[in-house]
Amino acid sequence: MKTYKTNLRKLTLREEKTEYKRSKICSAKDAYNVMKPFFENDITICESFYILFLNNANNTTGYVKISQGGINATVADIRIIAKYCVETLSPAVIIAHNHPSGKLQPSASDRETTDKIKNALALFDCRVLDHLILTEESFYSFADEGIL
Repeated sequence: MKTYKTNLRKLTLREEKTEYKRSKICSAKDAYNVMKPFFENDITICESFYILFLNNANNTTGYVKISQGGINATVADIRIIAKYCVETLSPAVIIAHNHPSGKLQPSASDRETTDKIKNALALFDCRVLDHLILTEESFYSFADEGIL
C-alpha cells in the first residue's frame, strides 16, 4: 500500500484489498465488476466517488476513494482527483460513483462534473475512459451512452 501525505491530512492509495485484484478492462462491464466491491454495503446508503487507475494497456494499477457524502450527493474535488492522477502517473482512469436511490440516469451535475474532470485531467495527458454510475442492481456507462 502506498501512502501519500499532504499538509491537510494523510491520503492513501489502496493498491491491494481483499476483494481487489489487478484486471484488464475491456468494457464498461469489466470496470463495473472490478469497482462494485469498492462500494461494499454503502451502495444503497450514501454516495461515494472512486477512481480506478489504468496503465496504457488498460490494466488496473490501483484505486482510491475520493469522497463519501450523503444520500443525494458527494463531492468530487477536481484538485484531489488530479493530484492522484499525477502522483500515480496514470495515463487513463475510470471514475465512478453510486446512486443510493437506484436511479441510473445521470443528473445535470453528474454530466457537468464529468466534463470538468475530463478537461482537467487532459492537461496532464490522462484520459477519462468512462464514468460509471452504480446501483445495487446495475450500472450506467457514460462511454457506452456516447456522452464521454
